[in-house]
Order: sequence, then structure tokens, then C-alpha cells
Amino acid sequence: MDLFKELLINILKEDKISVDFKNFSFDIEKFTQNECYILLDKIKTIIQDDSLSDFECVEKIVCLFEKSGISAGIRHDFG
Repeated sequence: MDLFKELLINILKEDKISVDFKNFSFDIEKFTQNECYILLDKIKTIIQDDSLSDFECVEKIVCLFEKSGISAGIRHDFG
């Protein structure tokens, strides 16, 4: 599944959305771009944390992806 769909599915399942079909105007691309910006800002914060090892940094980013409903594939299967 591509990133856009994963983010959208997670956003929609977490939030209650009320839809009025008479005046429906929802810019899904803008909404998703905003979510991506927030995610990138969190990733930047993790990367800039000098107290983390490279492994811990990757672990935190993978966990952030998973929390956002984005599959990290096998990257989180460290066992």
C-alpha cells in the first residue's frame, strides 16, 4: 500500500468525520500533506537527538511510522 493510502486510512479510522453531501468540499490532498508535514517534523526531531544511537534512532522512526498506521515492512523485525 502506498504512503498516501496508509496515512489516509489511519487518519480516517482515528477521527470521527461527519459528511454533509450537499456541500461536500474536502481537500484530501491538503489534509494528507499536513499529516505528512507533522510526521516529517517528528522524524527530524528524532534524527537531531544526539543522545540516540543510530539503532535507537531507526527504532524510534519505525515506531513513529507504525503509530501513524504506516507499514515499515520487515524493518521492525529485529529478532
